[in-house]
Amino acid sequence: MATKRTKPGSEEREQEKERIKEIVIERVSAGIPLAQVVRELQFGLRTWYDWMEQSPELAARFARARELGFDIIAASTLDIADEKPERTQNGGIDSGSVQHAKLRIETRLKLLAKWDPKRYGEKVELSGDPDRPLAIQKIERVIVK
Repeated sequence: MATKRTKPGSEEREQEKERIKEIVIERVSAGIPLAQVVRELQFGLRTWYDWMEQSPELAARFARARELGFDIIAASTLDIADEKPERTQNGGIDSGSVQHAKLRIETRLKLLAKWDPKRYGEKVELSGDPDRPLAIQKIERVIVK
């Protein structure tokens, strides 16, 4: 009976790949953007997307992790807003500190609106969508003289 021969080190490479996948899922679900995670782990975005294309299970886990991460980012905006602003030397509130906190909050909210517009966007929809189509009640012809 012939045994399947594998390349030397291929099992170790596969284990490392699985370890990296778990790290990515964990960090993304903690609200860390994918681009930052892959940069820290020193591999490319294209590689990650190739892995997801090859594994629907990984793609589904990543989608769920991303949703959780978005919720973490949204919750962080409340934490930032609740931080006490820095004080100036004479005891007043440092306006630069307030503006910096405001920028941090607005940046997160704008990114969330782009990344997940259904949950975090501010779009007012005047047309129907597949989930809630507009129903036409009456069509009437009006002649103006």
